[in-house]
Amino acid sequence: MIDEQRTRPVLDGDERATLTSVLQWQRDTLMMKCAGLTAEQLRRKAVVPSGLSLLGLVRHLAEVERGWFRNVLGWEDVRGYFPKNEAGEWTEFHVEEADPAESFRIWEETCERSRKIVEAAESLDVTGSFGDQAYSLHYILTHMIEEYARHNGHADLLREAIDGVTGE
Repeated sequence: MIDEQRTRPVLDGDERATLTSVLQWQRDTLMMKCAGLTAEQLRRKAVVPSGLSLLGLVRHLAEVERGWFRNVLGWEDVRGYFPKNEAGEWTEFHVEEADPAESFRIWEETCERSRKIVEAAESLDVTGSFGDQAYSLHYILTHMIEEYARHNGHADLLREAIDGVTGE
């Protein structure tokens, strides 16, 4: 994995620049963890008994981006990309037949839309809501950094189990 593939975080900027750059660093880290793998490797549930795969993480994070930025903060009504199946389960982690190129396209387009929503926000204090609960952009950015960091830890283990490659 090549560390230079990632956008470096802002180390001495204002709060918005710091938060958005750290979030982008986390997005880039996920992309880096998936780089160079085949479709089968991306779909592989490499740590038994977990159902996690790298492709499932990409699809899950597309849903998380959609939910927080488009639906909560952007006040859009965008339905899930990977809807529930007949059993009522969300299907982002059901990757056996998933097309990696399509999944990455959805994730990348959703991240781009998220960036635009954040750029258009007047301040970190703007809010969106889910149900009766309001959430500030400040909270959402912080939560998204945590969400990616947690799943990038999973991605580290998955990638190492797939082909032995490790890295930050």
